[in-house]
Amino acid sequence: MLEVKTLTRMFGTKAAVDKASFTIDRPAFVGIIGRSGAGKSTFLRMMNRLVDATSGEILVDGRNVLALHGAEARAWQAQCAMIFQQFNLVPRMDVASNVLHGILNRRSTLQCMFSLWPRADILRALEILDRLGIAEHAPKRAEALSGGQQQRVAIARALMQDPKIILADEPIASLDPMNAQIVMDTLKRINVEDGRMVIANLHTLDTARRYCDRVIGMRDGRVVFDGTPDQLSTGVARDIYGADASFNEAATSTAIPTDTAADRSYADLMLS
Repeated sequence: MLEVKTLTRMFGTKAAVDKASFTIDRPAFVGIIGRSGAGKSTFLRMMNRLVDATSGEILVDGRNVLALHGAEARAWQAQCAMIFQQFNLVPRMDVASNVLHGILNRRSTLQCMFSLWPRADILRALEILDRLGIAEHAPKRAEALSGGQQQRVAIARALMQDPKIILADEPIASLDPMNAQIVMDTLKRINVEDGRMVIANLHTLDTARRYCDRVIGMRDGRVVFDGTPDQLSTGVARDIYGADASFNEAATSTAIPTDTAADRSYADLMLS
């Protein structure tokens, strides 16, 4: 169970996340939507302990993960894997080694420096790559792969950690529509088959409707919507994105509508 209580992060006098509260009681696929600067990425980074919260709590199975320090905080980060928009792979390193880096904190410095991975770890990494359909790329440098393939390597690295929760920060923002679908299908399959909670920052309402069990809308750091995909009405979308939001600002790599009349808001366009 995940419970977020009045979570706040201040940058100077500006609240990037402003008293956000919600509860997720099962390993659902949760989409967080909103305009750029709404606080989506800051929330995920606080949850993964990459950014400190100013105040509030994040309770996972009753434990406040924001209060963890040292080894306990690192152990939590292993249980809460992060996937980034730009993959964060080591470009010149082979794919299998990139995946094995998901368990760096469980192995000695000497083992990591000289790639002295136990056979069981190597076999597990290859098994995960095979599950994601990219095992044949294991010996290749990560930089030789397409963007969609690199993102699946990043997902494989996250799975190597055997996490309870997977956080995906704009996982398809830099991908073409075909690779975006492959990546989202992969995350959904992991959610359903493994029973892992997935929380993904997403740009388009269409993607949220298609993949998510639960959608949280953020605007100016506040949670302004918390419900199911079928509750994403035009009015709700306007509350999240703003009636005056321009289409170009929020356009993504997925299919772009051809009707861009000046008098139509972004919410109208995404719901048409």
